[in-house]
Amino acid sequence: MGKVEDNADANMEGALIARDRVGVQDFVLLDSHTSETAFLNNLRKRYQENLIYTYIGTLLVSVNPYKELDIYTMTQMQLYRGVNFFELPPHLYAIADNAYRVMCSEYNNHFILISGESGAGKTEASKKILQYYAVTCPTTEQLQIVRDRLLLSNPVLEAFGNAKTLRNDNSSRFGKYMDIQFDFKGAPVGGHILSYLIEKSRVVHQNHGERNFHIFYQLLEGGDKDLLCWLGLERNPQKYSYLIQGRCAKVFSINDKNDWKIVRKAFSIIDFSEKDIEHLFGIVASVLHFGNIQFEEDSNGHAIIRNGTQIKWISKLLGVHLSILQEALTHRKIEARSEEVLSPLNVDLAFYARDAVAKAIYGRTFTWLVNKINGSLANKDSTRKTVIGLLDIYGFEVLDTNSFEQFCINYCNEKLQQLLIEMTLKAEQEEYELEGIEWEPIPYFNNKIICDLVEQKYKGIISILDEECLRPGEATDLSFLEKLEEKVGDHAHFVTRKLADQKTRKSIDWVDFRLLHYAGEVTYCAVGFLEKNNDLLYRNLKEVLCNSKNGIIRDCFLLSELDNRRRPETVATQFKNSLTSLIEILMSKEPSYVRCIKPNENKEPGKFDDYLIRHQVKYLGLMEHLRVRRAGFAYRRKYELFLQRYKSLCPATWPHWHGPAAEGVERLIKYIASFLWLRSLLVACIVHAVFGSLFFSRLQAKYKGCLGKREYKKKREAAIKLEACWRGALARKEAKKRTWAVQIIRKFINGFINRKKPLCPENVEFVRLVQYTYFMKLRDHLPKNVLDKSWLQPPSILEEVSSMLQKICIRNLVRKYCRGVTAERKVQLQQKVVASAIFRGKKEGYLQSINQPFMETRLKENDINPKVLQLIHGEKIKYVTPVVKYDRNGFKARERLLVLTQSAAYVVEMAKIKQKIDYATLKGISTSNLSDGIVVIHVPEDNKQKGDVILQCEHIFETVTKLCMLANKQNLVKVVQGSLQFRVGSGKEGTMIFTVGQEPQIFKAKNGQLTVVSVGSRTCLGLCKYRCSCSMVLQLR
Repeated sequence: MGKVEDNADANMEGALIARDRVGVQDFVLLDSHTSETAFLNNLRKRYQENLIYTYIGTLLVSVNPYKELDIYTMTQMQLYRGVNFFELPPHLYAIADNAYRVMCSEYNNHFILISGESGAGKTEASKKILQYYAVTCPTTEQLQIVRDRLLLSNPVLEAFGNAKTLRNDNSSRFGKYMDIQFDFKGAPVGGHILSYLIEKSRVVHQNHGERNFHIFYQLLEGGDKDLLCWLGLERNPQKYSYLIQGRCAKVFSINDKNDWKIVRKAFSIIDFSEKDIEHLFGIVASVLHFGNIQFEEDSNGHAIIRNGTQIKWISKLLGVHLSILQEALTHRKIEARSEEVLSPLNVDLAFYARDAVAKAIYGRTFTWLVNKINGSLANKDSTRKTVIGLLDIYGFEVLDTNSFEQFCINYCNEKLQQLLIEMTLKAEQEEYELEGIEWEPIPYFNNKIICDLVEQKYKGIISILDEECLRPGEATDLSFLEKLEEKVGDHAHFVTRKLADQKTRKSIDWVDFRLLHYAGEVTYCAVGFLEKNNDLLYRNLKEVLCNSKNGIIRDCFLLSELDNRRRPETVATQFKNSLTSLIEILMSKEPSYVRCIKPNENKEPGKFDDYLIRHQVKYLGLMEHLRVRRAGFAYRRKYELFLQRYKSLCPATWPHWHGPAAEGVERLIKYIASFLWLRSLLVACIVHAVFGSLFFSRLQAKYKGCLGKREYKKKREAAIKLEACWRGALARKEAKKRTWAVQIIRKFINGFINRKKPLCPENVEFVRLVQYTYFMKLRDHLPKNVLDKSWLQPPSILEEVSSMLQKICIRNLVRKYCRGVTAERKVQLQQKVVASAIFRGKKEGYLQSINQPFMETRLKENDINPKVLQLIHGEKIKYVTPVVKYDRNGFKARERLLVLTQSAAYVVEMAKIKQKIDYATLKGISTSNLSDGIVVIHVPEDNKQKGDVILQCEHIFETVTKLCMLANKQNLVKVVQGSLQFRVGSGKEGTMIFTVGQEPQIFKAKNGQLTVVSVGSRTCLGLCKYRCSCSMVLQLR
């Protein structure tokens, strides 16, 4: 008791007296022990107080807290050491200590079965138990080495056998059973590890959100530069095909660099030689290099290796011949009678061979690693030892896509559930019935029917799978599914799409089958079942690995395998046989149980998902176990063991009892009971002597009542006085607040009355408030651009300030707009201003052209014939546009180019310059007021010029504007109405008539005049009250 009191501060549950707050620490003590709701409420109360452990009798229920708790310290370990099981609150250490004490006292073997689904905390629980034994068991300097090796075997196996999955960041992807061996003094002297079915397919493929095994990332993150260089690796995991499929190389909760240091330390303590470590890392690196090998087809459709860099590294690291390895990856050796033929592989088969060899190497290396650790843990002493086994095996898994691995994992969980049922629910009830004890049977679900569905000889799913793998002919995953429907289709726990009803059929694909496990329904995808069950490796690849110079590979791939022509057992059969062997081992030992529960799917601390936990409580059979524990006997022991333990208490049974054990126990109990009766009588006499009669009892009760009443009155008076003082303080605070509010309101009323006076003490605060309010509103209602004329109406005292602010704001907007105008845009606006001065209100179509920006040129220099460019003599071309030129004689239309340079305008035909017009000699430019595109360029009368130039342009406003700006003769542009005079030749003049018609046309009239017909427009000529944007920009500028 003194030990418990000294550690009361470290034990939260001991400080929480209220049962309603923390619940009961043993579900057997629940008042509503048959209510599932009461069970969950008790579990929730304890979980919310970080009390993650609760008993059901001697079974421990553990809820994963998803955070570090201060309950695994050295102090806690010493607290639970050697203490009676129910003397302290529930803890994992209590289970471990109880198993250890019973083993030492009765000299028998035990095991601790830790079960639960993936992510429930099984691996962490097994590590805590191992740490407890390492710290609390007696040890010597020699035994300290064994203890350290036991502890450090965990991080090594986790690095090579654990990975991040969607449900768990450190999920065990293999099964592990560890026997800890103890000598007669109770000191750990050795150990042995059995591993089961490592998930080799993870090496070559990971689902989205998952990672490969930890060791790959630890090596890249923590390995020093020289090591990585020697292995041919880069530090970036994204460089390796086998590491990027899950797209989550970095995980917040995993420190790969720190874990690498622990693994390296463990290798040195577990007695790995430097050569072993070198070969081991060479294998890990070679797996990554295998993943980066890419194949492509040659001209015959055969696979060839695209880049030889990776295979050279593999050849170096595994110590195999380069050309032989290359041939083995792209060819398959086929034996035909006495001949061996090499058959080239296509690309798909080459990738299959690459992945198969990577999986085989990693899987066998893991087995070698376990054997190596076992060798370092082995105890050479031949004296008898007792053991405590720790079973940490993969939890029940239900993923989005469940394959062969999930099938094996869930089958394993079915077997362990069956073991627990056999050793608890079934065995205890059968024992009561056998001994004739009155007992009301408690129903439970016996999952033996599901185990038989999977493993039954000739009829089970594994047998059918093996039959498909081994039979001659073309066997496929679909043929396997059809065989299942044929042989087990009538089983109540098996369904496929073909066998399902209309409602269920929607959730099952054609290649799926569904099993109704004890933990719920799981839909498996049959694709890949045959391939993974066969797990074949081409013979020539085996030959390459058997001749490897890497010591580990040579130990894993023995030459004797090549001589053995028998087909190896399938993966499923090997796994079934190893599970059968495991069950036999467990059945021979005394059990302790830890049931792990996952509180939520998101791994969030403090979150308690009722639906998820209710489901786990149901399929783990915890309610049935509680009912059996509640209705059954708290203490059960075989007669022989009980008599052996307590025979020294009775003279008739000591030192030897000759007769049936049951009779010896009866004699022993009667003898002890007589002493208990005498003790009870003695206690009753002492009580009677002390209190004498009923009078003293009543007197004592009255006195205690008076003391209690007096204490109550004192507390009541103190409470009344405290309440009165507190109410007074609140009232004073409220009165002070109201006084302050009255002063403020009075001050602002006075300010409103004097608001129009100059600033003075009477109105200063009111004016400041008005100013602040107006400016805050104005801040949210400022104009957005220069065209926005809105402005918030100011109060009278701020009209002058508001006017000044409005001017500043407008000037700022104008400044920002002008600064935002680019040089190119400025040139365009200048051209638009010139166009506005020439055409606004004079020519139809101008308003429609305003929003169309002028182009720098309509044709590029590349579109002009090089001969023309040579004739222009390198003048810089400013503008080029296609035009139609009308001859002066006959007015025939000719397609030409109008080229404007810095000093002249050229009318160009293909490779000829038809006419050159110097800007200096330009007499004028004329166009009509209608919507036609006619422009006449007037030239002087001399021998060089043949007459005025008549052109038709699509972009007349742009062309005329650029021409007059380049010539710097904006004032020579005329917009005429009705008709236009132009010079035909020397001394001759012609007339051009402009008119309106139904459709546009240009033709020579009978009187010889050129007639231009335009389509009439209802658009005003810019004489309306709205100004064009060019004018606006001009004003702004």
